[in-house]
Amino acid sequence: MAMLLPWYLFLFIGAFDWGYYAHALISTESAARVAALYASGSSTTAADSTNICNYALQELKISPNISTTTTTCAALPVIVSTSGVVSGADGQNAVNVSVTYQTVGVIPIPGLLANKATFYRTVQMRLRS
Repeated sequence: MAMLLPWYLFLFIGAFDWGYYAHALISTESAARVAALYASGSSTTAADSTNICNYALQELKISPNISTTTTTCAALPVIVSTSGVVSGADGQNAVNVSVTYQTVGVIPIPGLLANKATFYRTVQMRLRS
């Protein structure tokens, strides 16, 4: 049993890291979806980058490197960008919202898990008006 303890510890650390990165990925996807939902309200809200950023930050607020003082989405750990699309997937006017989120360093496992991970998600929604 004592000889297997290092392997169990290694597996526990790996599972902990993967769980942490899965949470970060789900939060990034959710932030992109919520920001795109707000941006798809009209052509005016599609151009409102301040509120789009605020919606994304609210979804990411439980992430460890997003503090309550984070108010900008122009540099890592969070970058939010929007672009209006003249013709979306269904031929209608749409908006693209992209969210990039960089995690904090957890426990790196050389060759398997890096110190930090960067997740990027883009959501396209049709303008509702």
